[in-house]
Amino acid sequence: MSFIDFNAIVSEAWEAYDNSREIVRIEDISAKVSTNHVYRITLKDHNIIVAKLSYFGRFEHFVEDHSIINALSNNLPGPFENFLARSLMKGNELFVHRHQSEVIDAWVVFYRPIKIRNKLPRKLNEHQIKRLAQEMAKFHKACHTVRGTLPKSAKSMNVDINDLVATLDSDEGKFQFHKYIDLIYDQCETFKKNYVALDADSMDVIPVFVDWNIGNFSVTNTFQLFSRWDYDWFRMSSRVMDFYFFSRVVSEVGDRTIFTYNIDVLMHERFQLFLKEYHKIFPLTEKDILILKETYRFFLLTYVVKYGRYFFHEIFANKLQQEVFETHLPSIEKKFDPKPLLKALDL
Repeated sequence: MSFIDFNAIVSEAWEAYDNSREIVRIEDISAKVSTNHVYRITLKDHNIIVAKLSYFGRFEHFVEDHSIINALSNNLPGPFENFLARSLMKGNELFVHRHQSEVIDAWVVFYRPIKIRNKLPRKLNEHQIKRLAQEMAKFHKACHTVRGTLPKSAKSMNVDINDLVATLDSDEGKFQFHKYIDLIYDQCETFKKNYVALDADSMDVIPVFVDWNIGNFSVTNTFQLFSRWDYDWFRMSSRVMDFYFFSRVVSEVGDRTIFTYNIDVLMHERFQLFLKEYHKIFPLTEKDILILKETYRFFLLTYVVKYGRYFFHEIFANKLQQEVFETHLPSIEKKFDPKPLLKALDL
C-alpha cells in the first residue's frame, strides 16, 4: 500500500480531533518489520502526539480494544497507574477517526507520549528472569483486580478460530492457503475440541498484551515495569495467553532480529524458573499449565497464519507461515509435555 498517503490520513484525523492546533511535522516511527503505522506528530505549540494507524481486522474491534485499554490505563492501581500509554479523548469518549475510501478503510487513534527507561537485555541472567517473573505476576494480578471495571469484549479465542475457519471457506482463503488448508482445518478442530475438554470458558478473563517483545516495554534499573506502548496484539483472554512470549523473552536464545515461533522455549528450564517465581506471587493452576499448549496453537493459527501478512512485511510473513505449516503446528503434540512444568510448580 505504498501508493497511499498515510500522512494525509493522519492529518485528516488530527483536523477532525482539534483543528485549532496546527501540525508542523509528521514522522513515521513504525517498526520496519511490521505493516502497522505509527507516527510522531509535532504541533506548532511544540507539543508531541503519537498517532497509530491501522487497516486490518474490524473497525469495531479496533475501537473496542482501545476503549478497554484506555479504561485499564486509568483504573490500574499502583505501581502500574502510569505504565500504559493513554489515548486522547474528545469530550468524554475515546477519539477514533475512520477514513474510508475506495482504496482503504483505515482507523487512527492518538496517544500521549510515554516516557521510556531501559530495554531488557537480549539475554537475561537468572536473577533478571526472577525479577521479570515477579513484575509480570504483579501486573497480571493488578489487571485481574480491575477486570470487572472494564468494557466488555466481543472477541474470544473460539470466535477468532471460527473466523479463521470462515476465511478458509472463502474463495480468498482457499487461494491463499490452498496447499495447507487441510492442516489448518484439522488444527482448528483440535483447538476447539481441547478448548471444550479443558473447560477454558470457565477461566478468568483479563487484559493481555500477548506480544512482550523487548522492544514493546521498558523497565527501571531494578527491573520494575516502567512503560508499555505497543498494543497491536491486545485482547481479553486468560492470562496464559501472555506466557508464550514470556518463555521467548527468558529463553537461552534471547531476543534476535531473525526469529522463529518454535514450541521448544516452553519446555526450557529457564521458563520453569520464570514460572516458579511468578507462581509465588500469582499462583497458577494445573489447568493454566495444560492450556498452554492450546494458547500456543491459537497463537500460531491466529497471529501468524490469519494475521501474519498484516503484522509482518511479506518476506517475514511468508517465512514465518511456512515454518508454522511445515514444522511448528505438526510438532505440538510431540514436543509439548506439561509434566515437567507441573512438577516444577508442585501441581
